[in-house]
Amino acid sequence: MSTPKEILETTFKRAVFDLLKPAVSDQKVVNQVELVVRNERNRAGARLLLACALAKVHKPEIDIRKPYDKLGENAYSGRAYDENFITTFITQHKLPCNSTTAFLTPALRAKNIVLTQEVDLDGNPPIVYRTFLALLAEVADNKISAENLLIETIRWLIIVREENQKRLSDLLTALRTNQIEEALPLSSEAIVNLIGQHLACPQSSRLPVLIVTAAYQAALELLKEKALPLQAHNAADEQTGALGDLEITLLNESKVITCYEMKMKRITIDDINRALQKIGSLEMKIDNYIFITTDEIEASVKSYADSLYATTAGVEVAILDCLGFLCNFLHLFHRSRVRFLDGYQELVLAEPESAVRQSLKESFLTLRRAAETGTTEASE
Repeated sequence: MSTPKEILETTFKRAVFDLLKPAVSDQKVVNQVELVVRNERNRAGARLLLACALAKVHKPEIDIRKPYDKLGENAYSGRAYDENFITTFITQHKLPCNSTTAFLTPALRAKNIVLTQEVDLDGNPPIVYRTFLALLAEVADNKISAENLLIETIRWLIIVREENQKRLSDLLTALRTNQIEEALPLSSEAIVNLIGQHLACPQSSRLPVLIVTAAYQAALELLKEKALPLQAHNAADEQTGALGDLEITLLNESKVITCYEMKMKRITIDDINRALQKIGSLEMKIDNYIFITTDEIEASVKSYADSLYATTAGVEVAILDCLGFLCNFLHLFHRSRVRFLDGYQELVLAEPESAVRQSLKESFLTLRRAAETGTTEASE
């Protein structure tokens, strides 16, 4: 019997062999799989299809609608297949899925039920989950095979991946063509405006940490400080051992001297107190714990942060506005502004789909091109 890893690799090769040919003859099923895979609001659906179909191919005796091992006979652990095999598979092939298991999403978490079409999973958007349940029913009723469902899901994931890469490649080509024609680089204020427009786009919570990281990378030789490698967007500090969202060390040392915590909302006193608990647990003292926010900074909260220098024995706790931080940085390191912008672009494009969506990547390239050509696209 083939292992789940071998099944996935064999299936991937079959899907790649003829991307234009569906693995199932029923066009309705083809459309249903496409609907689940293409939905940008919820990438968990594609992982669900991969995990459940893989389990059924691996163990034909199971009921694909029972992805909870506590259901007894013919049941299986969908989460185990998802975490143990799907994560590595989608990472290896850069497929547009969530980076974490779909079985911890609100719709599937803490469930212990047979996933029939009558079930309301209460997930968003509802059509993704209704379609997912309908596809499980197709397999359970022997209308399609789990193997063909797996192939078809992978086929659509590859198609979407190639489409995404093609759009980014086209946008990058257009951007580079304009840069050859335009000799004058963007001013510091124009870059701040560009980044502000990008921050205003939907689902942009990952961007502040990329902004600060790009700033440190651009001024590396001048500051003699570097940003440590970024943790996954959805990884908790307790899991990674990190003090915050971004840690800074001296260039040739490993000791963290500055920590940044990013918020797309107002900083509260509770946020600061939680930071103090983390600071107090450290064996070695840091110099700065800095909050970066995209929201308003309340005077009373800032005053509280300012008062902590003495009580923390010299740890500076500060709250900075994200664009204000960037503006000051770019004017201070004016000659590094293009290096910052190129570095930020590289970080944005390198992020996985779960952290920075395709639409957000495309938005930045479109906004930058508009800013550099002086067109009105940036305001559209």
